[in-house]
Amino acid sequence: MADIGATVETYWATAQARDWRAFGATLADDVRYELPQTRERVLGRDGVVRFNAEYVGEWSLEVERVVADGEQAVSWVRYSVDEEETQAISFFTASADGRIQTITDFWPTPYEAPSEREHLVERF
Repeated sequence: MADIGATVETYWATAQARDWRAFGATLADDVRYELPQTRERVLGRDGVVRFNAEYVGEWSLEVERVVADGEQAVSWVRYSVDEEETQAISFFTASADGRIQTITDFWPTPYEAPSEREHLVERF
């Protein structure tokens, strides 16, 4: 099995580089991505790639820390969009082949999901 910590590092690096092909390669085919604050869920590699590729605004991220143990990892990132900076904690689990199976993103405050993402997500 691949190192989930290294896979998460690659996930963030390829997101920052906007290398969506390499980003998608870090994800299991049936990956599940959840954002508890907005009650959104994205299912499948193509949906998660598209969700990130279509994220609105000029954004940038910097990884502060990734901690991994076996089949799980957590990351702390600093995220800037336009002129605002925030931080996020994300939890990951690995699939049998070491790609990312689940992602749960926690942002510091709840917010309503932007309407332009409705075609990409299901509400939960």
